[in-house]
Amino acid sequence: MTIDSKNLLESILDSLNRIDYIKPADVPGIDLYMDQVTTFMDSQLQSSKRYEEDKILTKTMINNYAKNNLLPPPEKKKYSREHLLLLIFIYYFKNILSISDIKSLLSPLTENYFHTGRGLQLDEIYTEVFSLEKSQIEVVKEDLIRKYETSGQTFCDSPEEERNFLQLFSFICMLSFDVYVKKQVIEKLIDQLPDPEKKNKKKERTAE
Repeated sequence: MTIDSKNLLESILDSLNRIDYIKPADVPGIDLYMDQVTTFMDSQLQSSKRYEEDKILTKTMINNYAKNNLLPPPEKKKYSREHLLLLIFIYYFKNILSISDIKSLLSPLTENYFHTGRGLQLDEIYTEVFSLEKSQIEVVKEDLIRKYETSGQTFCDSPEEERNFLQLFSFICMLSFDVYVKKQVIEKLIDQLPDPEKKNKKKERTAE
């Protein structure tokens, strides 16, 4: 690409180097009120904002998550450490998955590991999963470089004033297709999970 290609690629790779996750040690071990939850999430995930005015999490969002059973209700208007961990998962999932898919994915977590006080703990699951994500950064960077270089070889015969945009468009299309395919795979995997709605209805019939 000729749009300051070296700086563009370096900027993309630098942005990946800044990607981080909320470490378990940074998650408060005490229960928080709603305002404290939104303040915590905003401060910890500030770097993930696209625009300064973007909201990481709002009271309305949290209430909707609880209403849709993505998040267990607070206890005496306070949210526990486990609530915060689930909210972090929801924050990342909501960019690519539907509410119903997130519910299907998180229901086994809330049912088996939320405030159980026994066996594997939710923060242990969180730590394990996000350590894997962090280790994938270099793999993602290598894939980005390959796609960037491939897109830079497209539309070579086009006029220079058009070539810049067309090559950038090619790069974006390659990245978008990658996201599309992986989203399809994720949805197929989620479809293999038990349907929480059917499970709840079965419980209700048993109770009757």
